[in-house]
Amino acid sequence: MPDASGGAAFTALLFHSFGGPNQPADVRPFLENVTRGRGVPPERLEEVVDHYLHFGGVSPINRLNLDMIAALQAELRTRGLDLPIYFGNRNWTPYVAEAIAQLQADGHRRALVFPTSAWGGYSGCRQYHEDLAAGLSEVPGSAELVLRKLPQYWDRPGFVAAAADAVRRAQAQLGEGTPIRLVFTAHSIPIAADRTAGPPDGDGFLYSRQVAAAAQQVARELGLDRFDLVWQSRSGPPEVPWLEPDICDHLEDLAEQGVGRVVVCPIGFISDHLEVIWDLDSEAREVAEKLGMDYARADTVGTDPVFIAMIADLIQEYHAGDGDTQALGCADNGSFCRPGCCQLPARPARSGARSAG
Repeated sequence: MPDASGGAAFTALLFHSFGGPNQPADVRPFLENVTRGRGVPPERLEEVVDHYLHFGGVSPINRLNLDMIAALQAELRTRGLDLPIYFGNRNWTPYVAEAIAQLQADGHRRALVFPTSAWGGYSGCRQYHEDLAAGLSEVPGSAELVLRKLPQYWDRPGFVAAAADAVRRAQAQLGEGTPIRLVFTAHSIPIAADRTAGPPDGDGFLYSRQVAAAAQQVARELGLDRFDLVWQSRSGPPEVPWLEPDICDHLEDLAEQGVGRVVVCPIGFISDHLEVIWDLDSEAREVAEKLGMDYARADTVGTDPVFIAMIADLIQEYHAGDGDTQALGCADNGSFCRPGCCQLPARPARSGARSAG
């Protein structure tokens, strides 16, 4: 896993996501999974625990993933493709290894994998491959399994159209009035990690370039020439440069420019992670209110039928097994991920406190 030889049809789908706590008792062990090895100080971990407890200790992501799976299963059946879907997470139950063990027990030997990230880069692509390899290593007798991660889909028309529809609904919430500034946001990452994103012989900055290109496509779909791209949810030490500007800082800059109405589109997320509902629905909204700014947050694409149809299209393209040699790695290089692709840069020696998102 993976192979490039083509061959037999894929008979199952593994829906692969990040994971999140289902109850208050899950919060701390979940966050310990997420931050293991990163040297996050206890006080910062406690702060993020409080964010989860603010919402009852339950992340929305698991329920939303199950909703997406149900919608996708129904869409596939309408197309005559009754493909069983297994659900596995990186950081919480059900874990990827559990899903792999179950699909193997059910007799499947070749499964497609849908990642809940549209992007290239380490966290958006390479880490999913690492999750699958680690999951296979935990399942006895899994050496014969082939798990094929589907390609990145940030530039797929269905993703773009669903995001544009979400922006239109948010614009309608604000009604008629002065012009509305459209602000796209995605999860920030260290600049060093973005610089090394992509194939080792490329120009880097794969993640930020893809996010910017997706934002441009959505804006074009809406007939807009002007929009902003900002970042959110940074979690590193202050001395390490991350992608900027931050969404809250940017709202203050817009207010100084006289902008009074804003729609924020979380283009970097396909469903409502805690980062979306905390950073955008709580912190950014509060900043906007203090600035006297009208504020609306566009939905994530989630179960939008257009987006679900896009996932089904991807599955249909690859499930027969004859699309194995197509672009399953970085969309920019049109082939499999190359050795060393999207490798994380070495972490600098610790100086000062780290934080977790």
